[in-house]
Parts: sequence; C-alpha cells; structure tokens
Amino acid sequence: MSRLVCFAVIQGAYNIVSKVEGAFKMAMDKYGANQPLAFPNTAYYLPVIYSILGVKIEKLADAEPVLKRCRELLPPHMSGSIHTPYLGNTLDAGMATILAEEIFEAIRYVEEPDFYLHGEDCDLENGKIWLGAADDTVFRKRGVEFVDGSAPGFAAIVGAAPNPEIAKMIAEDYQKKNLYTFMCANQSGTTFAEQLVQAGVQIGWGTRLVPFGPDISAAVFALGFANRAAMAFGGVKPGDYATMLKYNKDRIFAFINALGEVNAEWAANAGGAINWGFPTIADTDIPEILPTGICTYEHVVGNISHDHMTAKSIEVRGLKVAVTEIPIPVAYGPAFEGERVRKDDIYLECGGGKTPCFELVQIADMDAIEDGKVEVIGPDLKDVQPGNRLPLGVIVQIAGRKMQPDYEPILERQIHHLVNYAQGVMHIGQRDIAWYRIGKSAVEKGFTLEHIGKLLHAKYHQDFGAIFDKCQVTIYTDEAKVKELLPKAQAAYRTRDERVENMTDEGTETYYSCTLCQSFAPTHVCVISPERTGLCGAYNWLDCKASNEINPTGPNQPIQKGEVLDPKLGNWKGVNDFVYKASRQSVSSYNFYSIVYDPMTTCGCCECIAAVLPMCNGVMTVNRDYTGMTPSGMKFTTLAGTIGGGNVTPGFVGHSKYTVTQRKFLVGDGGLKRLVWMPKIFKEEIRERLVKRGEEIGIPNFIDMIATEENGTTEDEVYAFLEKVGHPAVTMDSILG
Repeated sequence: MSRLVCFAVIQGAYNIVSKVEGAFKMAMDKYGANQPLAFPNTAYYLPVIYSILGVKIEKLADAEPVLKRCRELLPPHMSGSIHTPYLGNTLDAGMATILAEEIFEAIRYVEEPDFYLHGEDCDLENGKIWLGAADDTVFRKRGVEFVDGSAPGFAAIVGAAPNPEIAKMIAEDYQKKNLYTFMCANQSGTTFAEQLVQAGVQIGWGTRLVPFGPDISAAVFALGFANRAAMAFGGVKPGDYATMLKYNKDRIFAFINALGEVNAEWAANAGGAINWGFPTIADTDIPEILPTGICTYEHVVGNISHDHMTAKSIEVRGLKVAVTEIPIPVAYGPAFEGERVRKDDIYLECGGGKTPCFELVQIADMDAIEDGKVEVIGPDLKDVQPGNRLPLGVIVQIAGRKMQPDYEPILERQIHHLVNYAQGVMHIGQRDIAWYRIGKSAVEKGFTLEHIGKLLHAKYHQDFGAIFDKCQVTIYTDEAKVKELLPKAQAAYRTRDERVENMTDEGTETYYSCTLCQSFAPTHVCVISPERTGLCGAYNWLDCKASNEINPTGPNQPIQKGEVLDPKLGNWKGVNDFVYKASRQSVSSYNFYSIVYDPMTTCGCCECIAAVLPMCNGVMTVNRDYTGMTPSGMKFTTLAGTIGGGNVTPGFVGHSKYTVTQRKFLVGDGGLKRLVWMPKIFKEEIRERLVKRGEEIGIPNFIDMIATEENGTTEDEVYAFLEKVGHPAVTMDSILG
C-alpha cells in the first residue's frame, strides 16, 4: 500500500483525536462529569463505541477512558526508518479517528441541541437539512432493509460534486440501484446535500438521500447505523468487535465516495472505514491502496470520473445489485415458455434457416461496457410489416470479477428459455441456429427487439448476479453487420468445443444432464459426456460442469454413469435410472452411440438430425441450415417435426454439428465410416475436422467419399455415388444387424 496514504491517515488521526480531547476538556469544564451524553432517542448509547468496545457511554465522564484508548491506538508518526507494511498502523489510526469523532458528535448534541433535526425529513423552509444520528424509530424502520436485501447497501458521500447537476446524476444513479446515500463533510463550504437541494432533488430518509451533517465527523453516523443493524438484526454482541467488523464486511455493502480534495482528516476517516471493509473511491488522483486484504477488493481507488463513479464503487465493493422487475410490456414467466407462435400469428421471424441468426455471450472488460445498455442496430419491429423476416445477431457482453470463459456458453444457452418466458415470443435453437418468432399480439402491446435485451439484462442479474456485475446487449438486424459478425461467433463456438477434445467417456465417471428443452419436449433428456456434446451444440461436458457449479439445482445435474451395461452401444445403469426419472417415467433406457438401437431422445433444438439409409447401408445427416430435400425423403423441418418431441426413434437421432467428428459418433453402428451423405454447406463447415478424422480412421480421402446434394438427393443416386468412390459403408456388415 502507499506510504503516503498511511502518513495522511496517521496525521489526520492525530489532528482529530487532539481536537476531540480539547472539546471534551472544554465540555467537562462547562457541564461537569455527570452531564448526560447520548444520541437522542436511541437504546444503543454511542453505537460505534458500544459495539466495538462494549462501553456504555451515558455521561460525559464515561468518554474519558475511551479518549485515552484512542490516544493509545495512535501509531507513531511516520519516519524514514519505517517501511511496509503500513496497513496495521492505518487501521489503528482510522479506528481511533472514528471512536473520537463519535464523542465529538455527542458533545455537539449537548452544545447545540437544535443543530440536528429529529426524524426522517428535512426542514427546507427554515434552511435546516442535517438529520444527524437516526433515532430508534427511524433505525428500526430503515435498518431492516439492509437485512432483507431491499436496500443492498449505502454510499457514504464525503464532500461535494463539481456542480449540482453532477451531484444529481450520482444520487439518482444510486437511487435507481436501491442504495441509500449518506452525506457528510463539505468541500470549501459546499456540501453534496445542499447541491441536491439546488438541483431540485428531494432529500431525507424517504428518498434514501440522507444528509447526516456538514462536517467529516458526521461520517460516524453512517458507521453507527451499520453497527446498530448488526446488533439489532444480526445478533452481534456489543464488544465483539471482530464479529462486528466481519458482519459489516459480509452483510452491509457500503463504501465511501470522496468528492473533491482529500485532506488528512478525510484520509483518517477512510482509514477507519477500511476496518469495516468499506473501501473509498475518489474523483481525485489520490494515493491508492490496491492490494486486497481487509476489503473485498481494493481499499482506496482514485481518479474515477463522475460518470463512472457509481459503477466503479459497486464493483470495488463487490456489491450485487438485484433487478426485481422485467421491464417489458408483455406478461413474463415460465407459464409462457412452451407457447407456440403459429404461422398466421407471426409479426416477425428471424433465423430458423430462413435468415442468418446467431447468439453470442462474451466476457468484456468492466470499463468497456455499461450495465443495462441495450442497443438495436438496424430495423426494429416498427420498421417492418407483419409477416416479415430479418437477420438477427444477439451479442451479450458480460463483465465481472468472478466471470470466466467457462461461464459464457452457460449464460448463452439461457437465452433460449429466458426469451421464451415472454408472452407472444417463441425461441428455438441456439448459437447460429437460433430461431425467433414474435407474435402480432406482443407487438400490439408495444414489444420491440430492444425488449429482448432488456429482459436478458434483468433475468441475468436475477439468476446469475453472483458471477457478474455488468451486462450490455447489442441486437443487430442490419444484414451486412450480421453477416460480418457471424463468422466471429462461429469461431468462438469452435474454440469452446475444442476445449473438451482430449477427454474420453471412459475417463470420467460423471456425465451431466440437460433438461432446458423440456418446455417443448417434455420427455427429452439430453445426457452429455466428454465425447457426446449436447444435441443443441451449445453445451459440452465442461460447460455442463461449470453450469452446475453456478447453479447446483439447475438443468445440468451430475449423473454417476454407474454399471456399464453395453460398452459398444454406450449404455449405463446410472444414466438409465436418471433418464427414467427425468423423463417422467417415459424413457427407461437409451444408447449414446447408436442410431439403430434405442438412440437418445431428440428435441427440436438439435443442430442436426441423422437418419439411416438402408439401401446405402449407412447414415445421412442434415443440418438445420439446409432447406432442401434429403435422401431420407424428408427435409429437416419434417424430420424435426417427426422425431423432435423427446422421442426415442430407432433409425433417427438428433445431434450437434461437432458430434459428427467426435470419436464416439455412432461407434455402436460402425462409427464415422457409416456417414454416406450430408449437405455441402455442412461438409464445408466442418471440412478441417472431417479431414483429420478421416486420417485417424485410416481413410485420408474419406471426406471426398461422402455424398452431398450435388451427387444426389435420393437413395438410388447416393448409392450409385458410393459404389463409384468405393465408400466403406458399401462393404460393411448390414447396419440393421
């Protein structure tokens, strides 16, 4: 930590303790030792002294031993021979400051009984705004909010903003986040509270903008309020200072905003607040304390611009701001997740193979995004006619100290059901096969594409706020921009998929479930292993593991695979038991590695569907993007409608694009050598991986042996091509056994 900070804190603490000692001596001479000393209408004596030291201050003489303790806490002045660490000296000096200031403010109540108002409201008509210590009536009404979460914390603002407009901006930003703002101290005679009055902002406990006092010593009222909450609602015993300070660090999410020049007395108060785990964030270039130790993250951070002050303060304190309302004009909830938007009801359709469409969640730097910002680049619903189609790209940027790359696909996959919760909106698929339908009824109620971003922001904060701090959403409908960004999204998908490349199914005893799609396919249970990604393509084994860590009761549950019942087809007792229960007793068993014998269930979110071609003695696969006819006699849409309801359908199975080149792809039926047909666009998309797998199975030119629509779209045409190129499936044992 900075030597300059320690020097300033110690110097300020000496100044304040000496000042209070002088005020105490004058009060003793004037009023005598038995003069009552207290904050009005409170059962907590002087609450900081009572909670930290266990000392009940009832009369002036009771303060004398506390002032002696303050003097003892003061460390030696800095000298050239003292080197790091300085934090211990800073904490002691800061605590001496806070204890002494509480005595000073109690003496003020004796000297100037009308200086502070009593109650919740300011008296602007008579120019009185300072509320001082909250009496018990106010405290019990407001303190419980810090316990039940309706008030996530408070900002203690010291000093003044450059002008009333900036003060209003900062205060209103904290109000929007449900935080209290406690105000004290002045900057050259100007206070933050007075600036708010000038800007026409109503202040007082009722608006959560609380003006404690015009001097820095009034900061003690904020700390006293926090300690009273710990004693009243947290059960912390007076004098148990270690538990008291830990409770405040863990439960009362407070911080200091120092606005304007920071003098030694301010520094001493900041040093005191560190004991509580309350950091200081300043708008000036002050010496910083960046290493973690007492506070959750940094202790003192300087040179923060006013438009970033609230966001940076919340970040440094580690505060999670809850979003309680979904700001969209349609009903929202799980009851609408399975709702279908039929063809005649469509106002706008995006993706589904009809237009380019993708979704991508990525980590961003904290300073690079703005929480809650939603931008639509391109036409919105008001710009199109009913029944139209648009390309769509949804990019969600997430920032937070606990966020990590493993969490990106988990949040990305949540888009599916979070969007489906909106009445009149349907979502199928994910990644670059997402499919949106927005109904006319939703548009009539005022729903726009911007609301997709707003609901994602709100629900991410509600459901995953523990792992991030900021969420910004950009929605692209400009066709050129969507096409420009699509390859970048696909590259991100590939990078995620390849993380699990070297793992094997035999090497792990734990697989994971995924039941996200049961709103559309109630009996579908996807089980994901290292060598079989989810059929939607969005989750691999590592993704599911991370998802379960984030949400242990969520859709990705660990499954102990248990006894091996059939190693060739991929069948395990533990998996069967889980599937039977999760499918509502509809599916008793399925095989991971077979399309012929009880294949895995399939839902409508699958990236691809494979089907047996008996004449060719092999298997075709078709991706969602391909809209033409296949050798099975069905297009993708027909196949999905036939088998996509969560059924076990021998001869057909859904899978991801990546699964085609995983080592266990249909290994129970002969493996990759059974693949005889796929659309050209799909082949080109996975060409590099197909070439690599061909070399691994000893057929370097295998990719050229796979027919596409250019070689035929009927079994007869495909079989002729297979014979011509010498495809291995032609000479293999019958796929039907």
